[in-house]
Amino acid sequence: MEPRKLVTLVDEVHVEAGRPVDPPIRRVISAAVLANPHAGRYAEDLTDLIEASVGLSEMLSRAAVAHLGGKPVHSYGKGAIVGSRGELEHAAALLHPKFGNPLRDACGGGKAIIPSAKKRGGPGTPLDIPLHYKDAAFVRSHFDAVELRIVDAPADDEIVLAVAVTDGGRPHPRVGGLQVGEIVGEDGLR
Repeated sequence: MEPRKLVTLVDEVHVEAGRPVDPPIRRVISAAVLANPHAGRYAEDLTDLIEASVGLSEMLSRAAVAHLGGKPVHSYGKGAIVGSRGELEHAAALLHPKFGNPLRDACGGGKAIIPSAKKRGGPGTPLDIPLHYKDAAFVRSHFDAVELRIVDAPADDEIVLAVAVTDGGRPHPRVGGLQVGEIVGEDGLR
């Protein structure tokens, strides 16, 4: 699946609530706008999307991680928007069976589940991609989301596919819970 376009968004937070964020926290989204080969018709077999997801994940994940400038990945997430002639199952075929391993590889590992979001919508539809700490899902300081919006996508026969990574949690977290320094990292939860 060749993308019609690639979009990368880099958000770097330097000040939050009037207080410096040191070091700044960088959040990156890399997305591809793809033709949906199953738009407008039911297909029992979605193997083509599942298999294509591996290369797409490798491409998007490498691009996103590269924009962290060499800093280690803290959090990750993924998401997709299908156009009006597509099905949510088309997004699921791209996001779930095989997409995760290339993302984990690009992030230097990751034992926690990769949170995801999928929806149907037209051009400019926003997608909130959830984020969790990559090695332990219950690190509360890293419960977050980033928003993706592409003004001309998806068309009714397209899919927007995206990954998100960060080099930190929320700025100035103070709601308690498991801290990064306390994780065991064995089960992906704590």
